[in-house]
Amino acid sequence: MMSFIPVNEPLLDGNEKKYLNECIDTGWISSEGPFIKKFEEEMANYVGRKYGVACTNGSAALDIAIRALNLQKGDEVIAPSFTIISSVQSLVTNDLTPILLDCDFSTFNINPSDIEAKITPKTKAIMVVHLYGLTVDMDIVIEIAKKYNLKIIEDSAQMHGQEYKGKKCGSFGDVSIFSFYPNKQITTGEGGMVLMDDKIIYEKSKSLRNLCFSLDPNKRFIHESIGWNYRMTNLQAALGVAQLEKIDEIIEKKRYIGNLYNKLLKDIDSINLPISQTQYCENIYWVYAITLKDSVKKSVKEIMQELSKKGIGTRPFFYPMHKQPVFNNMGLFVNEHLPNSEKLYEIGFYIPSGLALTKEQIEEVAKTLREVLQ
Repeated sequence: MMSFIPVNEPLLDGNEKKYLNECIDTGWISSEGPFIKKFEEEMANYVGRKYGVACTNGSAALDIAIRALNLQKGDEVIAPSFTIISSVQSLVTNDLTPILLDCDFSTFNINPSDIEAKITPKTKAIMVVHLYGLTVDMDIVIEIAKKYNLKIIEDSAQMHGQEYKGKKCGSFGDVSIFSFYPNKQITTGEGGMVLMDDKIIYEKSKSLRNLCFSLDPNKRFIHESIGWNYRMTNLQAALGVAQLEKIDEIIEKKRYIGNLYNKLLKDIDSINLPISQTQYCENIYWVYAITLKDSVKKSVKEIMQELSKKGIGTRPFFYPMHKQPVFNNMGLFVNEHLPNSEKLYEIGFYIPSGLALTKEQIEEVAKTLREVLQ
């Protein structure tokens, strides 16, 4: 048997070391270094936006994006229940009211046709989160947002390089965000970015990232607004620049992994494989997400434990936001029932899909999964 195969292992085989050495040699390791601006400009240009604001992580990017829209306390924001907590947590901690939607069972994303029924006079924004490799159907979201004069917060944390109808994810929201955690297509270790086209939102985002320091040098330590120290370092940005140089081959590798798993697992009757494409996008396989059919007698937890014993890393699906104890204890989402989100948590998990995976490792994962399921 091979050594343990983790869910993700980043691939740092480009100019990462060269650029990091440049930071060390020049002494530019803080948030003032030249790689920051370079990474912001190149990421914005790649996605098709005018501006980018690099920050410490994807959760910080969400905080900045939401605050930059000037939403008011108690405003309602329509958001998915099936997502990571960061998305909804940023709404709650910014004194907004999340109104949750269930997800589509096969794409894992919200069904935009469900949005309109949730709109009230208090609704001010829609948060879309593209999940696991497939995009939300954005045309309908944009149409509804225009009809009701709502802002769009686009969480593209997992979607570097993915396209919706030929246009890059991260280009659709009034504000859009990315995460650069090590399990993402592009990593800076930790890191995030907010992207936008509006210069006012851009300037506010930069200020929020940097403790809202006054632009007047005579008022350097006089603050009129609350912000955060969410600055990315030059070291992190150097990694990002090197990673972005390889984005096309990264996407190609992600789809190679997904398509090879599809080929190796297609005849296993007890599982549903991820959808390879929809009418508007081709799966980028950020993770390789599997769901169990009702005929399977073992639980997801049991299968994951058996795989782990055999040297295969896995992760469960997201636990729905409307079931999160922290939110229920705050009086949020009590007694809400969103069946698809609940069911997916019970039957879903994903297997190794990191960029460092070899063909032999993918074949070993598929072989071991087959053994465990049988």
